[in-house]
Amino acid sequence: MVRELGKERFHKSQHWGFCNNVAMLVGEDKPGIGGEPLPGQKLKPKYSVFPAGMGSDAPAWVAFDKQVLSFDAYVEEEVPDKNQELYRIRHCKIYFYLEDDTIQVIEPQVKNSGIMQGTIVRRHRIPLPPPNEDEYYTIDHFNINTEVIFYAQRYKITDCDQFTKNFLRKMGVRLNPPASRPDDPYTKERQKILDSMNPLRPYERIDTLKQFLEHDGHVLRFFCVWDDPESMFHDPRELVLHYYLSDDTIDIKEITPVNSGRDAVPLFLRRDKLPKYAPTGLYQPGTITARTVLNVFGNLVGNRGRYILDNRKTGAVHQEFYRDSDLKIGEVINVWGRKILLCDCDEFTKDYYRTKYGIEDFTPVPYKTSPPPKPEKTFPPYTGFGSEEDSLCSCMGLLPKPPQKDFKKFMEKDRSGLESNILRFLAKFVTDSPIDKDRKFIICYFLSDDTISVYEHTQRNSGILGGKFLERGRIKKPGQELFKSEPSEYFKAQDLFVGARVCFHGHNFLLVDADEYTINYMEKHANEFSVADTGFILKKLKDIAEPRSREIRQVFAATDPEHTKVIEYEPFRNLIVSFTDGAFSEHEIMTLGRYYGVKEEYETDLHLLLAVAQEQLKKNSFENFGQLSAVLAYNDREKCGVLPYQMCRTICKSFKLPLADDLLEAVLTIMKMIGTDSHHPFLLKKSNTCLFWMICLARKNDLICTSYSFWISVSGPKLIRC
Repeated sequence: MVRELGKERFHKSQHWGFCNNVAMLVGEDKPGIGGEPLPGQKLKPKYSVFPAGMGSDAPAWVAFDKQVLSFDAYVEEEVPDKNQELYRIRHCKIYFYLEDDTIQVIEPQVKNSGIMQGTIVRRHRIPLPPPNEDEYYTIDHFNINTEVIFYAQRYKITDCDQFTKNFLRKMGVRLNPPASRPDDPYTKERQKILDSMNPLRPYERIDTLKQFLEHDGHVLRFFCVWDDPESMFHDPRELVLHYYLSDDTIDIKEITPVNSGRDAVPLFLRRDKLPKYAPTGLYQPGTITARTVLNVFGNLVGNRGRYILDNRKTGAVHQEFYRDSDLKIGEVINVWGRKILLCDCDEFTKDYYRTKYGIEDFTPVPYKTSPPPKPEKTFPPYTGFGSEEDSLCSCMGLLPKPPQKDFKKFMEKDRSGLESNILRFLAKFVTDSPIDKDRKFIICYFLSDDTISVYEHTQRNSGILGGKFLERGRIKKPGQELFKSEPSEYFKAQDLFVGARVCFHGHNFLLVDADEYTINYMEKHANEFSVADTGFILKKLKDIAEPRSREIRQVFAATDPEHTKVIEYEPFRNLIVSFTDGAFSEHEIMTLGRYYGVKEEYETDLHLLLAVAQEQLKKNSFENFGQLSAVLAYNDREKCGVLPYQMCRTICKSFKLPLADDLLEAVLTIMKMIGTDSHHPFLLKKSNTCLFWMICLARKNDLICTSYSFWISVSGPKLIRC
């Protein structure tokens, strides 16, 4: 009872079982009660692991994965049936795999050994020799200058690699000094015989492997020309010469022009070594060989000759072939009787010659003749059937295709959110009729496909039914011939501006005004619209008004008697018209007025601004507020609570916030002012932080619109309810 005090494990191991329906002892290695060994029982170690509590907790197949100990060893075998050798020394490698204590023995291949070599012992766990055959070899059984017995075969370990030495030292094993490895006496004797032998024939080695390995895939390319004097039209033929550095061979390919009348062949010259002085006639088979032989006896001894290799190549046919040193720009080479001029080369070829031969001059030789002028394609006149574009496409090829629209322009200029990409102008008739001169029209120009539509403004008691006046479509400019070969000109966006006179199908219109979006669009794209380009207008005005500058100053002074340096728009317009004599259009004068106009400063009503923004968000069902606030917080990398104005605007544009540009800029501007004004009623307390953005949340089925302001500071977002 005293021995069992504190003991918790009392289970019994199963030692008996059935094998082939026969009861027998199956658990010889199992412990007794509670895992304790039985009297006289020794538990065999299963793996080479560290003691409990030491080393890594990972299993051996993970901790020692792909780690192998390598030992150099040899085995001595008796050879009883041969007089040349009494014993044989066989060198081998012993590999011990740490992950599962398996052992593999491999004997390296020896040339002309005459015995089976390779794997001597396949990889597995090897038991110890008797009387301990119930145990297996572990790492503790291996050391330098020791012997191990594998299945009655004794192996002498002489040395190991550096990794094995380091590992054994870490395991606490004291390494023995390396032992010398004896040589096999029979192999040593054979080596002496081989070293003393002299070749009966002169040995000549032709080694091309080094050149192949160094220059495999390296090809020099030259552009050349062959002026064929025997051709019918005596025209030059362009060729491309490839020189393969791996084996000094050359192939030539002809560049066949389109519609040249020649058959397209794969190669002008197949790949082979190119002789310099060809053609020289045909040689008999066997005349040109890589090696030559010499009959040293002739026919003196029974008409039987004695042949050996002739390293002096007596009587051999020597041929000179083109090498890379023979090829350079401007050189004429002989290609089987055809004189070909090397005119140019590629960049790799230039770098090769620059590096190997130090050549720097690669001036190309002009060899390409100017192409003949292309005949101008003429088209028949328009027949009047269908559209002009459709009729023109039927003349482009044998298979008529429908006219292609500018899809890229359509995707860029199509309506996107609040960007309508539609220019709207207010127009009226140019007529003397008292009935028509008061009629007002809305001309809409669609930038996506250059189409125009006209709507008439409905006026009460005018007697004229308003609505659609002209169907949407492209409109030709007046004064063009109907049946002609050239395509007609259509009205473009640059033809429409305030003050312009246009004629749509016989109706003359005067554009008298434009909406704010149209004017802003033209000013933003001033490079496309010259009437909205301030720099172009000022340069034009300077050329006209510079000779009359004194008179202009006097008129300005008379218009501003109080010296406020500000005048009304109408006097300014009349002054420009009088001095330019009609050289400026109404739109150009309006652009100058907007550029120099005094912008009235007025306090923006924050409540009204929020109401308008909330209404737009609610109408467009914008609900992506969570992701918008997360992106704004993510861009604040320094967590300082400040984001640039342009970055905030870019983020809002990326989310396609359904707010007009002027409304978005007004909201961002007033939020910036609130962030810097410590006495603003919407500011909760004075802080050095700046307002990121105001999110106007519009809830469906709710009469109350709630706006939230997010202030990002070091301590985190603060929610303010307005």
